[in-house]
Amino acid sequence: MSGPFHATIHPRSAAVADGPVARFDRGAFPTLLPSTADLASAFSRSFEEVCEALAQLPRMFIEPDGSWVWVSASDQPAWQLDGMLFDRDERLLYVEWKGTCPPESFDRLLAALGWPQTAVMLQLVREAVFLSEAEFRRYAGWAEKA
Repeated sequence: MSGPFHATIHPRSAAVADGPVARFDRGAFPTLLPSTADLASAFSRSFEEVCEALAQLPRMFIEPDGSWVWVSASDQPAWQLDGMLFDRDERLLYVEWKGTCPPESFDRLLAALGWPQTAVMLQLVREAVFLSEAEFRRYAGWAEKA
């Protein structure tokens, strides 16, 4: 497990441009430069569909306003994610989250958003950069998905 993180998850269109390489203590990471239109694109799932999918995760607590907390099982190393769902025109626009979790739990969070069918990109809020999913996994210190 690595982190803690403060990030947002957005759908990634094929039109998102490559950006410069950002250098952090963790290494050098190619970034993305989404346009305003890219950031205005919503997930194909509705706010309600994502809320329902998240509510199915064990130990996930989600409120009707889209705020949520997800915690580890008592027999696992402790982790916690806190987040908020944001929507527009009844579609999920993006997800903000803070905390840390193992990569398998991160996969389950992404799956609730429609991943892997829907490509995603992540914004590191403090660092003010967008990364592809694969680069975020590298930044997090997690092995990339095959």
